[in-house]
Amino acid sequence: MVFVQVETRRRPKPPWATIVIVVASVVAFFWLVAAPLDQRMALLARWGTVPAKLFDFSASLTHQLLELRALRLFTALFVHADWLHLTGNLLFLMIFGLPAERALGSRRFLALYLIGGALANLVGALTLSSVNAPIVGSSGAVSTVVGAYLALFPRSRLGLVVPLGLFLEFVKVPAPLLIGFWVLLQLLFTYVGPGFGAVVWWTHIAGFLLGVAFALVSKPSIARRLRN
Repeated sequence: MVFVQVETRRRPKPPWATIVIVVASVVAFFWLVAAPLDQRMALLARWGTVPAKLFDFSASLTHQLLELRALRLFTALFVHADWLHLTGNLLFLMIFGLPAERALGSRRFLALYLIGGALANLVGALTLSSVNAPIVGSSGAVSTVVGAYLALFPRSRLGLVVPLGLFLEFVKVPAPLLIGFWVLLQLLFTYVGPGFGAVVWWTHIAGFLLGVAFALVSKPSIARRLRN
């Protein structure tokens, strides 16, 4: 009897981190919209990042811990103000997050999303340290994913459906071009943001830069993981 070793290609693991983030964000949103309007606003203030409270050092450490002030940098990532806010963030997460998770690995990707998003919220809170309105949404975390994607796949192309007269045309556009346009918008809105609503654009920019740095530092370990 002869045993022949046949090499099998290992199936890639499902992107469970992206799926968990999407499900958690959707569940949290339905939990919010199920509450009456006044209670909904209280929940946003409770679980969002409130800059004035985060940097209120007059309160005792025990009081700050009981109010989970630092933890709100993370919980704010799963709280969204409306459907447009939620779907916009989740759309970008699915487009850029799935390939980024495959490259980084689910655990490293989840750490990037949570820690990068929390740090981005912290930067946003620093720019608005006296504001009592809460910072909510996963924009900062999604921005870290976009930044990581650009660093990991600088030559990739993204498919777009472009209206040409009466017809729709599917075209592929270099990802750096689209992401570069997105970055320019963030820089522009940083200075004219008050005219476009209460959006913390510095959170987006900080998240993007954190994502780029994280991916560049992680490239050697990513290469080793893919080889194994």
